[in-house]
Amino acid sequence: MKPITRSLAVLLTVTFGLGSLQSAGPAPEPKPAVAGQSNPGDTITNSIGMKLAFIPPGEFVMGSPKTEAGREGHETQHKVTLTKGFHLGIHTVTQAQWKAVMGESASRFKGDDLPVDEVLWSDAAAFCKKLSEKEGRHYRLPTEAEWEYACRAGTTTTFNTGDGEDALAEAGWFGGNSDAKATHPVGRKKPNAWGLHDMHGNVWQWCNDVFGNYSNNAVTDPAGPVDAGRQIYVLRGGDWRCAPRFCRSAKRFGSGPNFRDDVFRGFRVALAASGK
Repeated sequence: MKPITRSLAVLLTVTFGLGSLQSAGPAPEPKPAVAGQSNPGDTITNSIGMKLAFIPPGEFVMGSPKTEAGREGHETQHKVTLTKGFHLGIHTVTQAQWKAVMGESASRFKGDDLPVDEVLWSDAAAFCKKLSEKEGRHYRLPTEAEWEYACRAGTTTTFNTGDGEDALAEAGWFGGNSDAKATHPVGRKKPNAWGLHDMHGNVWQWCNDVFGNYSNNAVTDPAGPVDAGRQIYVLRGGDWRCAPRFCRSAKRFGSGPNFRDDVFRGFRVALAASGK
């Protein structure tokens, strides 16, 4: 199922430079945790029961090779270095977690263990701000580079469980296995190597970045383009109705921060390893 939405139409009006495409190849291995630091996938739990896994610093090739099925031209491959480890929610924010912070629902489908599914980018940012005030730690949305790095967890395949629809079915809910009825409870599918569930499918996931062209060159700790005038923010991962190509590790989508449509949108939170 290809989600034809107004936000997709808006996205397609943006001109993307295709740039030079690198050949596919093995991604550099993530750096091991240093002494006294968490190991990849180690979790911490906050006051509302949210578990976050440690994501180590490291390098990877962001984007997709020319040979990947479903590839789009703005997925230019380029080397990314992330110099700081961080924590990331092991699954998307649930309705119970949302209500514990915001006190109201933000979902079409109801259930405490279901993901929030009608969240605007501005809503997600407001949740992070309130959770930060509650916890005394700085929660935020992950950058697009952090999201893809965490999703891949050292893999270079289409999905973090491999290539093809069967591999996707192990990792997430999509149009081929969700019966096209509703979102599913979080954490029911196979986690990746760093303990993250539902990076593919169920609900699209907001990133902090404005949508823009990738660099053709190697970058370090990218935070995305600075273009407040465009007001299209990155979504990743696909949702429960999507065809496999929309759920790929490299797939990029976008929408306005306050634009409502029929796309099911959630998010997961990030936290610096220092908590600041």
